[in-house]
Amino acid sequence: MKQLWAPWRLSYVRTAHEKGIECFLCKYPKLNRDEEYYILKRGEYCFIILNRYPYNNGHLMIAPYRHVVFPNDLKDEERSEIFKFICLAIDALRSIYSPDGFNIGLNIGRDAGAGCEHLHFHVVPRWRGDTNFMPVLSDVKVISQHLRETYIELKKVLDVLN
Repeated sequence: MKQLWAPWRLSYVRTAHEKGIECFLCKYPKLNRDEEYYILKRGEYCFIILNRYPYNNGHLMIAPYRHVVFPNDLKDEERSEIFKFICLAIDALRSIYSPDGFNIGLNIGRDAGAGCEHLHFHVVPRWRGDTNFMPVLSDVKVISQHLRETYIELKKVLDVLN
């Protein structure tokens, strides 16, 4: 069995549910500092944000503005726009990185691996052979591009995609 290790995420997961910490998917869009918080695209009901703790380069999340936990809590308009944004994310990632495939999904609840209770969908580009000896021997995953650089590239593409 192949495993995808992401030990750098542990500090986030450990603090994600501390009392008094506002949900980041609720907080960041309200601040209107999209570049600082890596919000790539906004819609009427949802937004695309770069994952600060990525499994791979270009790891994106799509979330509704409304804090909901389960997919069946979404309104039809939110569901429709989220699916549209998942497709936009795939198009943008394909045009920049040419991945061989994608992992697309969601974790519902902390015990399922979600870092927060706010429903969000992951779009993770994958490349043939993107697991290598580093995670196995060193418990380290190499992300070869700085988040700021990833943000700039994806933002340019997503600004023209509708």
